[in-house]
Amino acid sequence: MKHSFNFQTQYNQFYIVDKENKSEFDPGSYWSEEAYDAKLALANGFAAIGTHSYGNIKGEIELLQTPPEHIDYKLFDNIVEGGINISSGELQILDCPNSEVEFSLKVHPGKYRLRVYGSNFASVKEPDLPHDTDNDFYRIEIWPDSNMDRKILKQHIGHY
Repeated sequence: MKHSFNFQTQYNQFYIVDKENKSEFDPGSYWSEEAYDAKLALANGFAAIGTHSYGNIKGEIELLQTPPEHIDYKLFDNIVEGGINISSGELQILDCPNSEVEFSLKVHPGKYRLRVYGSNFASVKEPDLPHDTDNDFYRIEIWPDSNMDRKILKQHIGHY
């Protein structure tokens, strides 16, 4: 089942978390150079998604039973995968920096693989300022999997 989201965030990021994650989100602890380049930072029960725009975030999330078999690389500017443990059985999407819940999804407790596709990065004229013309889009697919490693499938070179 596919769900859409559209919300305001800041600092070129938003979060996917386990509802029971009580960690303080200190950017210095998870935004390593590798994470920054991948546009995906990972910690236990936590993933920070690096966005190209600063303000309005549009996208969709889809829970799958198995990994998708085909990727049309031409449709996306950046594609990255990583693992997240959702022990509570509830995945949440949070804004930054307020960590307000923007979307919530019930799942079976366990380890999941997420794939984040970013597209339409060329619409973002100034990555450090919000603009009404920013139209980047994020598709997130998530499925049960014990692989927690980050893997870049397609990397966008340039500013957030």
